[in-house]
Amino acid sequence: MLQQEPYTAPEWAASLEVVPTQRYRLAQLPTPVHPWAVPGLAPGCELHIKRDDLTGMQLSGNKVRKLEFLLAEAREKGHDSVITIGGIQSNHARATAVAARYLGLESHLILRNSDELLEKDPGLAGNLLVERLVGAHIWQLVSSQWLCLAATPPCPGHPFGCSYLDMMRELEQQIAGQCFTDIAVACGSSGTALGIALGNRLAGLGLRVHAYCICASPAFFYRHCDSLLAELGATPDVLGCCAEGLLRFVQAQGEGYAKSRAEELAHLVETAAATGVVVDPVYTGKALHGLVSEMRADPQAWAGRKVLFMHTGGLLGMYDKATQLEPLIQAAERTHRLVLE
Repeated sequence: MLQQEPYTAPEWAASLEVVPTQRYRLAQLPTPVHPWAVPGLAPGCELHIKRDDLTGMQLSGNKVRKLEFLLAEAREKGHDSVITIGGIQSNHARATAVAARYLGLESHLILRNSDELLEKDPGLAGNLLVERLVGAHIWQLVSSQWLCLAATPPCPGHPFGCSYLDMMRELEQQIAGQCFTDIAVACGSSGTALGIALGNRLAGLGLRVHAYCICASPAFFYRHCDSLLAELGATPDVLGCCAEGLLRFVQAQGEGYAKSRAEELAHLVETAAATGVVVDPVYTGKALHGLVSEMRADPQAWAGRKVLFMHTGGLLGMYDKATQLEPLIQAAERTHRLVLE
């Protein structure tokens, strides 16, 4: 933990052009895989879950895998601060703040907030509490400014690092001989989903990869992934296909990014009560609802499939949905008054 070490990519990824040479050990790995009896599964479909929400408490989720490489690069180049952008309850921003503090770096978080809340203190709910406890600098901006900032091209380097290519090496060992057929994951920026799909292709695992889009259209993500693949040198000539041949993007954003519909939250609550696994409402919750909705719409298409669902974390984001969740949880009538005579 917190040690820098040399990194060697999986043998099947050695031909890629952007491969880091160093990493910091930040995550608790490998994360476990176990059966997951989610309500609403198609008859004859078997579902398991990979728990990347258990990469660590303050660093929970998929983002820490990427930060192991990015922060190693920052330290190697002599930087003393890191800057990232996100929504006011960004899981990535929280993970960046914690990881940076672990390694003695300052963090500056540029967070989008609503216009009416911009001049107020951002508060201590969810991810903000952890960010502010570890001393992150919070910079708030309005949506119009955010659009300009988000349109700025990202700096060159790791398009999505080797983080989820490396995860696929981990997973390859965990599921060997278990006859999995599919893998499902939420897609917010496409890095995790594309890393999974590319690793699946290069390692020859033969899984169908389903990426549930929670903030943009499938058409956008296919174009975006083709550009990321080009940066890696993973062109159609090398892979034998473009992004559309690697994975399947599915629209699952509902009312929009971080906006939860009643049926999405109801399934989240039902799943937690039935299995003990809590999924966040912004990413994994929407992806799970999208997966189960597809199964309900066409159960025959999923009969006999063995599916692995990626839990990418985000538990702290639940606090932002407390008002919407309250009536759903209260309806279970599991709060009682104990009277001792």
